[in-house]
Amino acid sequence: MPRRVLIGYFTRELMSRIALCVLILVSLMEILALLEQTTTILERHLGVRGILLYATLRLPLLLGTALPLSTQVGALLLLTAMTTSSEIAILRAAGLATPRLLALMLPATLVTGLFSAVLADQVTPRAELALAEWWNATTPDNQTPDGHAFWFRSGDTLVSVGSIGHAGRQAQRIDLYQRDAAGMLVSATHADSADYTDGQWHLRRARVVRLSPTHADTVPPVDMPWQTTLSPRGLVRLSIDTPPLSLGTMLGSLYGRIPASQPPSAYRTAFLERLLLPLFFVVMLSLALPVVYIPPRTGTRSMIPVYCLAAGLLFVLFQGVLRALGNAGTLPALLAIAPGIGIFALGVGTVLIRMEDR
Repeated sequence: MPRRVLIGYFTRELMSRIALCVLILVSLMEILALLEQTTTILERHLGVRGILLYATLRLPLLLGTALPLSTQVGALLLLTAMTTSSEIAILRAAGLATPRLLALMLPATLVTGLFSAVLADQVTPRAELALAEWWNATTPDNQTPDGHAFWFRSGDTLVSVGSIGHAGRQAQRIDLYQRDAAGMLVSATHADSADYTDGQWHLRRARVVRLSPTHADTVPPVDMPWQTTLSPRGLVRLSIDTPPLSLGTMLGSLYGRIPASQPPSAYRTAFLERLLLPLFFVVMLSLALPVVYIPPRTGTRSMIPVYCLAAGLLFVLFQGVLRALGNAGTLPALLAIAPGIGIFALGVGTVLIRMEDR
């Protein structure tokens, strides 16, 4: 049988099962999200249109979350069905070894991984930012808008914002701490509020304290411009606890061109993880391969698919723990991302060799 025919068959079958798994997982997560937020949406008088808009804007994030696990589950469904129906035995009799079987399934897996990377880099950040802007803009005037305070750095200035409203065009309780090149505090500005009009931020009732080695000068409350390149959309992005970011935004935050709310280690870890995301999908695929060794008489009673799924979940958990250590700066970015991929790839390779020798 020509190789391209086998690649086409495995690609079609694997992609269809991945799509089915994604549909089921995303539907479940959408339902759970809507159960949590539907009451709030209706209280804001946004109606069915608001519910549909919320579900649509959440879809890219949920899709990216579901794709890795769906890839493994789809591969498990396909390979288990082929094994129990003796298709794998026929292919083995024709000379198809397990590494070649993996190679036949790689195109579909890599396409899925690349799609997930593009989705996470270009679509999800825009959708999540649009959702945060819409959610903030529709907050009733009698409620505290986005009431949690947050910090970020813009050049040599540390900024604290108490809350934002009107899709980031208004902010309350602004504190600016200006530092010099050596990191020493030179001035502190405390403003009751700030608003964005005519393309410029204006601080209201700002009180400035200028510091020197010997004394501090205080300026009475006054309205003044806020010299910053920060846009309302950028302020909304900074208010999100863990915003999905594109590679360009990560690089801009690392090199100080864009205000940043996370430590540099978090951006370096997320940047490397995004680049290596297709390899993550390859490992998830390889963790499904042991099901081809299900004994013919065992059939669907075999526990191997369960073990494979457990290994996939363990891989996701292990990567999450290492990523958290990388975000905190405890581990370098490379050690926070690459070891998990390498360890589980070598581990499943060892398992396959041992099962092949039986």
